Amino acid sequence: MDCVNEFLGYILLRLQSVDGNCPSSLFVTITKEPIVYICFDAAYSENKAVACGIAFSSIDSSVRDSTYLYFMTRPAPYIPGSFYLREMPLIIGALDKVRWRPSLIFIDGYVWLPGKRPGLGAHLFFHLHEEIPVIGIAKSPYRGHSSHKKIIRGMSKRPLYITAAGVEDWRAAEAVTRMAGDFRIPDMMTTAHSEAKRQLRYLNKFGKLDHG
Repeated sequence: MDCVNEFLGYILLRLQSVDGNCPSSLFVTITKEPIVYICFDAAYSENKAVACGIAFSSIDSSVRDSTYLYFMTRPAPYIPGSFYLREMPLIIGALDKVRWRPSLIFIDGYVWLPGKRPGLGAHLFFHLHEEIPVIGIAKSPYRGHSSHKKIIRGMSKRPLYITAAGVEDWRAAEAVTRMAGDFRIPDMMTTAHSEAKRQLRYLNKFGKLDHG
């Protein structure tokens, strides 16, 4: 029965991604939330910012199930060591549009900073009442950081730097290693990055997001 419920949950997720509506009859059948992974990234211009969340149902999938968008005018300025003040409102705005509670969230950046200081991912984890694991995928080393996991993906010789909250570091590193894509950056994270930038260009040109 669990398998049936998971399958129905997946079908419901696909239906939501098409028109945002949910047949009420399906709620009677579903007793278990589907597995939903989400990659978040954001893009910035001088006075606007867009966050994009890409949802997918299998850790090794390269096919998105849903896209969640949120934009702000006059985003907070970038403050070294306090990046969360700028990006968290965007991620939370996009996350509020997700109907199901995600099973795992990936962000572009660090969960923990040197000295176990909370970074963007940790602040997001705490905001979510420590109920949803958050994995940070950072492309650059953070000076003085020694507690991250380094992984190599694809043919790249440059590592990714993995930190996590709500899940063991080795499991987080394994999850990022298993994510789809032949290159250094997982496909879904690249998709979130590219879509955020595309939406920002559209927003700057037309004053609204492109919901297709």
